[in-house]
Amino acid sequence: MADLKERLLPPKPQSAINIRDASYRPSASGRQPFQGMDLSGLKKRGQGLRSWIRVDTSGNSQIIEVDKFTMMRRCDLPARDLRLLDPLFVYPSTILGREKAIVVNLEQIRCIITADEVLLLNSLDSYVLQYVVELQRRLTSGVGEVWQSEGPELNRRRSSRGFDYVYGSTSPDYLPFEFRALEVALEAACTFLDSQAAELEIEAYPLLDELTSKISTLNLERVRRLKSRLVALTRRVQKVRDEIEQLMDDDGDMAEMYLTEKKSRMESSFYGDQSLMGFRSNDGLSASAPVSPVASPPELRRLEKSLSIARSRHESMRSSESATENIEELEMLLEAYFVLIDSTLNKLTSLKEYIDDTEDFINIQLDNVRNQLIQFELLLTTATFVVAIFGVVAGIFGMNFAIPMFDDPGAFKWVLIITGVCGIIIFCAFVWFFKYRRLMPL
Repeated sequence: MADLKERLLPPKPQSAINIRDASYRPSASGRQPFQGMDLSGLKKRGQGLRSWIRVDTSGNSQIIEVDKFTMMRRCDLPARDLRLLDPLFVYPSTILGREKAIVVNLEQIRCIITADEVLLLNSLDSYVLQYVVELQRRLTSGVGEVWQSEGPELNRRRSSRGFDYVYGSTSPDYLPFEFRALEVALEAACTFLDSQAAELEIEAYPLLDELTSKISTLNLERVRRLKSRLVALTRRVQKVRDEIEQLMDDDGDMAEMYLTEKKSRMESSFYGDQSLMGFRSNDGLSASAPVSPVASPPELRRLEKSLSIARSRHESMRSSESATENIEELEMLLEAYFVLIDSTLNKLTSLKEYIDDTEDFINIQLDNVRNQLIQFELLLTTATFVVAIFGVVAGIFGMNFAIPMFDDPGAFKWVLIITGVCGIIIFCAFVWFFKYRRLMPL
C-alpha cells in the first residue's frame, strides 16, 4: 500500500519538500504530526487546481492536475455535477448519467467515468486506493471473472456469441469500460456499508443483552449512541438502495449511461459521412460546395438516397438491438448490487427491530416495577389509615373529663382489643375491595 501511495501521489514541488519531510518525520513521542493529512490533494489557493487520479482502459494510472473549468470542458459536465464531487461538501449518494460521462458519488468513491478513462479525486483514503487497485486488476486481468456469479443460461448465451467487439461494441461477451468502472465503485460502496453494518451488529447485540440484564444510566447512554449511529447508517444505505432502484426503473437513464456505444455510433456516423464525401469527390464533385439536385446525375442521386436509407436503417436496427441488450446487461449489473445493498438494509432493519424490542422489554420491566411500587404504596396507605384509628381513640380518651370507665382496671385492655379488632376488620375489607376491583394480584 505504501508503494501504491508513492506511485499515485504527484511529485513533490521544490517549495514544499522541507514541509513534506518535516510532516512525515516522527516526533520525539514517535507520532507523525501530520499523519493522515492529504497535503498533495488539497486545493491550491489562487490556482483552482485539483489533483485527480486518471485510470485509462488499459489499467494505467497517472496523476493529473486540472482546474474546474477544464474538467467541465473535458467531460462535458455542468458545474453542479462537479460540485457533487467536492470533498468540502457532504452530498448523498448519487449516480448521474450524462452525455459523455457518468458522475458517481458513492460514499468515499467520487469519480467521473467516461468511455476512455476514470477520473478520481486524489486522496489517501484506503477505500479510494483499493478502488484504483481493484479497477487496475480487473482491467489488466480480463473480464472473465466479473460475471462468475451469473446463471448458466446467461453464460451459455454469451459464450455462443462471437468475439465481434472488445470495447465499444454491443456484444455482451465483454462489459464496456464504463460499466466495469461503475461495478467496482458499486462493489466498493456496498462492501464498505456492509462492513460498517457488520461492525455495528457485533457491537450492538452484546450491549443490548447487557442492558436487558442490568438497566443502568451508562448502558442506556451507550444504547442511545448506538441507535444514533444505526439511524445515520440506515439513512446512507437507504439512499444508495434508492439510487440503484431509481436507475433500474428508468430505461432511459440506463441507456444514457452506455457511453462506449454512443461513442461508437458517433465515430461510425462520422466515418460514413467522410466516405460519402470521398465518393462525391472521386466523381468530380466538390466536397465543400453544396450539390445542386438539378446538376446532379439521376443515378448519383438515387445511389446517395439508397445509401442514406440503408445506413439509417442499419444504424437504427443496430442501436435498438444493442440498447435492449445493453440495458439488460446494466440492469443485471445493478440488480446484483441492489440485492447486496438490500441485504445490508435488511440487517440494519433487523438490528433496529431488535433495539425496539429491547426498549419495549425494558419499558415493560419498568412498568412492572412501577406497578409493584404503587401496590406497596396502596398497602402502606391502608395500614396508615388503620393505625390512625388508634390515634382517634387515644385522642377521645385523652380529653379532660371524668367517666366511670376510668375507675375500671380492665377497661384499658378492652379498649385496645376492640380497637385492634376493628382495625383488622377494616384492613381486611380494604384488601378484599382491592382484590375485587383487581387493583393488586393478591
